[in-house]
Amino acid sequence: MAAFEVWLAAICTPLLSLIIWMRIKGLEYILINYRWILSCFVLMPLTVLYNVVFFVRNWIIFKLNSAPKLHDRRVADIQKQVKQWKEDGCKQPMCTSRPGWQTISPRVGLYKKTMRNIHVNLVDILEVDTKRRVMRVEPLVSMGQITAMLNPLGWTLPVLPELDDLTVGGLIMGVGIETSSHKYGLFQHTCLSYELVLADGSLVKCSKDENPDLFYTAPWSYGTLGLLVAAEIQIIPAKKYVKVDYRPAHTFEDAINTFKEEVNKKADNEFVEGLMYSDQECVIMTANQTDHADSNKINAIGNYWKPWFFKHAETCLKRGAFTEYIPLRHYYHRHTRSIFWELQDIIPFGNNPIFRYLFGWMVPPKVSLLKLTQTETIRRLYEEKQVIQDMLVPMSELGKALKCFDKELDLYPLWLCPFFLPSQPGLVHPPNNQDEMYVDIGAYGTPHREGFHFKDTTRRVEEFVRSVHGFQMLYADSYMTREEFRQMFDHSLYDKLREEFKCKKAFPEIYDKICKAARL
Repeated sequence: MAAFEVWLAAICTPLLSLIIWMRIKGLEYILINYRWILSCFVLMPLTVLYNVVFFVRNWIIFKLNSAPKLHDRRVADIQKQVKQWKEDGCKQPMCTSRPGWQTISPRVGLYKKTMRNIHVNLVDILEVDTKRRVMRVEPLVSMGQITAMLNPLGWTLPVLPELDDLTVGGLIMGVGIETSSHKYGLFQHTCLSYELVLADGSLVKCSKDENPDLFYTAPWSYGTLGLLVAAEIQIIPAKKYVKVDYRPAHTFEDAINTFKEEVNKKADNEFVEGLMYSDQECVIMTANQTDHADSNKINAIGNYWKPWFFKHAETCLKRGAFTEYIPLRHYYHRHTRSIFWELQDIIPFGNNPIFRYLFGWMVPPKVSLLKLTQTETIRRLYEEKQVIQDMLVPMSELGKALKCFDKELDLYPLWLCPFFLPSQPGLVHPPNNQDEMYVDIGAYGTPHREGFHFKDTTRRVEEFVRSVHGFQMLYADSYMTREEFRQMFDHSLYDKLREEFKCKKAFPEIYDKICKAARL
């Protein structure tokens, strides 16, 4: 009995102390300063449970081949909801009912509270046709689902953005990019057709040959021309490994020149990526798929006990150039476990070997769950002290852009991802109707520049991006005026289609969904 009492005291005393400490400090103080407690003990276990249930569900549906039949029924229900909106007098614009906290965007859209919510539960892979080299999917299918389905079959997507939770609909209606984009363009440029429910409830399919204006304008339109219900995407043969060559650069000029040189080798490099670790130091990675690998150089970087990828790549600055072979799916999701490098702000010890071995299998907590548990104070703290931005600028302006980011933010690492932007109609295209190479500069984290102000600084960066004919990804905080937004994005064909499809009452304009006033 005495032994039991000692054991009970050993368990209860620290637990009671923790409860008293939380009562004294207050829950909000704990959530702000010790958010890792909530992340480690609540969100990570919930993430594991969610992933297991969702994976099993998707596997069963695809094996039973019930998804296409359910798809038609679900689309018919969406059409019915839209027609009911018309019968009710078109009193409010429409949007999907998907909660804002479930999206990968760092902000929650306020507009959903004032609009007619249309229930869109389309989360399934419908078909994989290896003869036509096409897969047909619903808009809420994630990149994690796609790689889990395609890679074992020996196929992949030409452009497969890295984070598991990114969805097809978000990558089309917003934007999607990957380190293969210098060859294939953005995610939208690998899509063959879209199916949308329009403002009158009709179902329309569009491609480059059928309703081409809608096909070219739907990307980046943020669901303001119609509700996306399916998409056909190209697939290409996949190999077992990705051979990755890491090359350090220790001066600004060397970083820029090496990066541009490797991007121009389209035939030799399937993937090109750069990580700027300071204003002078960069690691440039080039990669190609292969079925053959040196067994001594295989690095399954996606295993939970492995170092975070950006930390692993950083070792190149000291050890020099090296080569390794990463399993294909591990390569695609190399930034997932650390959410690029944002997780280090939530779990500061997350890359510690002890933590990785004991708890790494539960990392990362789902972004949607992190957003769901944000208090008003945390939300304001993130808005004022953190930057999450992707700016797309012409490759010819990369040097100026990096100097602008350094001057305004002093935030590292910076992600460099090149992409080919063809001259096509729509909201985003190069000036002068000529194909051009662009680069995505991704800034995620806490700026260290003295005098940083979240709104004023972002506006100065936005002004620079507009001046070089660049673009801002729509998921990020935007402080542009409506006129400035229209200067950045070509609305000519978009305005024509909104008039043609009678979208004025049915859907808001893009700006009214992405401007800062529309987001919490």
